[in-house]
Amino acid sequence: MKTSILCCALVASISLVLPEAARSHGGIWIGPGDTVPPGGGGGSGPPSPGPSDPGSPGPSRPSSPRRPGDPPAPGPSQPSGPSTPGLGAGVDLTDWRFWWGFNKSPYINLKGHLYRAGSVTGSDDFFLGAGQSERSKSSLRPSKETIRQVIVPALLAALEHERHNDIVTGALVALSKIGDEPGEDGHSLIQDAIEKRLDDPSQEIAETAAVSLGILRSQGAVEILTDLALDTERGRALVGRSAGVHYRTRAFAVYGLGEVGQFHSSPVVREDIVAALWRIASAPRSSTRDLKVAALISMGIVPLEVRDPLAEFSGRSERRAGRNGAPTCRREQIDYLLNYFQDEKNSARPVLVRAHIPRSLAKLLEGLPSEKPRVVSALLPYVTRRGHVGQRELRQSAALCFGQLGDLDLDPEDVALRKALMESAGNADKQVQYFSLMALGRIGGRPGSGADSLAAEAPVRRFLLNKLARGKNARPWAALALGVMQRGLEDAGRQQSESALSALRLHLKESRSPSDVGSCAIALGIARDNRAESLLLDKLEQSSGDELRGQIAIGLGLSNSLAALAPIQEVVANSNHRGVLLKQAAIALGLLGDKRIVKRLVAQLKQAKTLTTQASIAAALGLVGDANSVVPLVDMLGDENLTGAARGFAAVALGLVADKQDLPWNSVFSIDINYRATTSTLTGQNGTGLLDIL
Repeated sequence: MKTSILCCALVASISLVLPEAARSHGGIWIGPGDTVPPGGGGGSGPPSPGPSDPGSPGPSRPSSPRRPGDPPAPGPSQPSGPSTPGLGAGVDLTDWRFWWGFNKSPYINLKGHLYRAGSVTGSDDFFLGAGQSERSKSSLRPSKETIRQVIVPALLAALEHERHNDIVTGALVALSKIGDEPGEDGHSLIQDAIEKRLDDPSQEIAETAAVSLGILRSQGAVEILTDLALDTERGRALVGRSAGVHYRTRAFAVYGLGEVGQFHSSPVVREDIVAALWRIASAPRSSTRDLKVAALISMGIVPLEVRDPLAEFSGRSERRAGRNGAPTCRREQIDYLLNYFQDEKNSARPVLVRAHIPRSLAKLLEGLPSEKPRVVSALLPYVTRRGHVGQRELRQSAALCFGQLGDLDLDPEDVALRKALMESAGNADKQVQYFSLMALGRIGGRPGSGADSLAAEAPVRRFLLNKLARGKNARPWAALALGVMQRGLEDAGRQQSESALSALRLHLKESRSPSDVGSCAIALGIARDNRAESLLLDKLEQSSGDELRGQIAIGLGLSNSLAALAPIQEVVANSNHRGVLLKQAAIALGLLGDKRIVKRLVAQLKQAKTLTTQASIAAALGLVGDANSVVPLVDMLGDENLTGAARGFAAVALGLVADKQDLPWNSVFSIDINYRATTSTLTGQNGTGLLDIL
């Protein structure tokens, strides 16, 4: 089930979108500042005639007629590749809420709070004593027996018998996030159920099944996903399309390979995955941008072994011979990506595609610091006041990359990249300015090595404080950057700056603009500044807009404001028909360790009569739910008197409650992504991309 992590709250005509208006791939909208940037599309040339060209999308047949109630088909059914959606009136893609939507997961880490938070006054386990409290906390997560005997059978039954897109896609992703335990014969019931949907006549279901195999990470998934991604004869047989695997299914399979590869323990399997990604990224012009972007992003999360390219020469040569020149070690991955990024004359490597390479380079440099100077030197010309005019997506991505790479010491490359970011914060392109500020915020919270580990802390802080005071449109970004900086210092065991926190509190107090208030609330929450509690509570009471009140509630939750429990509980009780506010307030209560929130939501769900209310509450239950929410959600999924959309929300919520990991599975793709260089299969205006799946 696709569901936007960023609702179109920036679009005036659909501000504060109701759930039924926000559904795509059976989706539910979440997150403060829930905004989705329009998809960038990804045109292609004519397809090649057969599977021998791994980059060709292959011809595709028209999609089957849509059933009543199905969401619109995601993208064209013709082989010419995806189109570029229009921007939509009133959308300002430089708004800070886009960045927050894509990068909030590690700061919120809701599952971690829910299952590890201590008792709070008034909660059920507050009165039980320390030992009983620990048992109560551990029992919040649904037990293995509940997941295997209640949740999984309900979702498998939905896959077996339902045809509504929302229910099917919701069940596919939910099952894949739960994971499976193969039987004695090696077969996985969940994998078998997902595979059956690869040839579904609904393109939405087929592509969701492909990426679900990657999320599942089961045995055999690599071979299946590789065949789909490369459009082989077996891949075509799996989807029942002799003319070729649809380019969207192929792109989702590529992302699935990245998802499997990042966790796979076998170096050989990771090399096989990288070889497949290399073939797709290196394909000629006929390959869609969607496929190449997917391959380059995925390569960054599948690191190969760190070893000297000249070592084990004979063995490496044999492996390379079998892969036609694909990288076989980490340095070769970095070499390949750097050459690709700098290949400006190759029309088969457009700017939108190359813009995703800096992020991948930064990820591959983890554990390989010796390559950092080389990467910084290559990207430095793009991160200056006048760097590479006309290639703004590359400059945006390079700035974000420096935020991943830089620190506060006096190493030459760190000095150079900090200077470049301060220059680019005055760039004519606003997005380059704002990404540069966020990069400086990331760097400002990251001590370097040696005696000079915090040498640049004061200059970076002063620079951001100056932008907060005098930056006009940049103020929300400067506020966020300061919050990120202070959180980074705290996480590193260093002292936060009182001058920075005081400036944020003063800015919050004096601000009247919803954008300034919201960004300051989130920034103070990120920094965990509990001294802002009274200011935030005043703003919560004074503000009327649902989105802004949700942002303030999140700030209170992140800053652990126990005084906010009662006011936010009241917000939840009165927000049945206000989906955006209900979900943010529920998240805030989850962050505050309120163990009663699930029971309140369950009671509200039983009384709900409309799809809007059912969807809002089910979405909130999925985000903050525990073992107590399982039975109501299973009942909702199986209730044929409800709409398919409402039941689809229940399927998504069950997947969230029983997820095998704390952070959202696709956060590895969303964090630090340059969402300004998007394709329709990465994230899109209609919620049909990878990052739109909850």
